[in-house]
Amino acid sequence: MSKTFRISYVNYNSVYEIYSKEVYQSDMYGFVVIEDIVFGKNTSLVVDPSEEKLKTEFANVKRFYIPAHNIIRIDEVDKEGVAKITSSDGNVKQFPSGNFPIPPSSNNTEK
Repeated sequence: MSKTFRISYVNYNSVYEIYSKEVYQSDMYGFVVIEDIVFGKNTSLVVDPSEEKLKTEFANVKRFYIPAHNIIRIDEVDKEGVAKITSSDGNVKQFPSGNFPIPPSSNNTEK
C-alpha cells in the first residue's frame, strides 16, 4: 500500500487542502516539495467546484514547491479525500516572512 499525504497550506487568503503521494524537503532552503498530486474519483454527477479549480490549476504540474512557513500541517492518511480550497476568513495568518539567515555551507560562505 502506497502512502498518501494530506497537505494543508495557506495560499494568499485561502487554505488549500490537497492530497499527494510524495512530500519531502527541498534542496532549496525553506521549501517543501509536493509531487504526484492525487484527486478524488468522480463517481457521482455532483461536481465540487473547488476541486475542479484545483484540477485546473495543477493540470500540467509535475512538482511544486511550497514555502515551509505557508504549511499548516501534513498528515499521512489511509486514502485520499476531496481536494478543496476554503477561505481563511481571517482565522489563519501567514507566518511573517523576512530576512531569514541562510545557514552556512561550502557553497555560500562569505569572506
